[in-house]
Amino acid sequence: MRHRVMGKQLCLKEDHRRAMLRNLAAGLFEHGQIETTIPKAHAVQPFVEKMITMAKRGGLAARRVIESRINDRAAFAWVADPNTKDAKKNAHDLWELPAASTIEFNRYGELRAAPRLVHHIMTKVAPLYADRPGGYTRIIKLDKRRVGDQTNLCILQLVGKEDGPQVSGRRSNRRRTADKRTAYASELRKKSASAAAAPAASTEPSSEASA
Repeated sequence: MRHRVMGKQLCLKEDHRRAMLRNLAAGLFEHGQIETTIPKAHAVQPFVEKMITMAKRGGLAARRVIESRINDRAAFAWVADPNTKDAKKNAHDLWELPAASTIEFNRYGELRAAPRLVHHIMTKVAPLYADRPGGYTRIIKLDKRRVGDQTNLCILQLVGKEDGPQVSGRRSNRRRTADKRTAYASELRKKSASAAAAPAASTEPSSEASA
């Protein structure tokens, strides 16, 4: 019996499970969405939402609690050196790039200093949900499986940035058929409108000649 045992165990030891949840939460806050398995998404979802609620309170106490629950790594570790060709590869990312003065690179183009993840959560993530009482994340099931064990995959996404990368997998046949019908109906309307306008244009010169 699992008396007073909370949460998903995920067949992992306590330390391993805690580290995995921290890394998943950090990736979600960095990029706005992550692709993972459904059990892991359900396990990390309350962990992330409680952290956002704590960040909304603000203050030094909330910041210390968040630092104790997540790895405070560089929030923009994916940012490339602006002097290289890879500088624009993440231009479509969910979060805007920080000011150039807050990012430093070494002589080899490697990231040396960047805004910390806790600061990113307090200043950019929490203000997005200032007027929202809860439900900061959503789980979207994907139409694909993980190679190896064929586990169902999903996307864990922060709510409010729906214009980001494609998250719905491949399109269904029902949606494809509905789009074809809509396109065909619009073509018919255009043809009928042009056919109705043609007789009116042909009668205008005759009326002017009779006058």
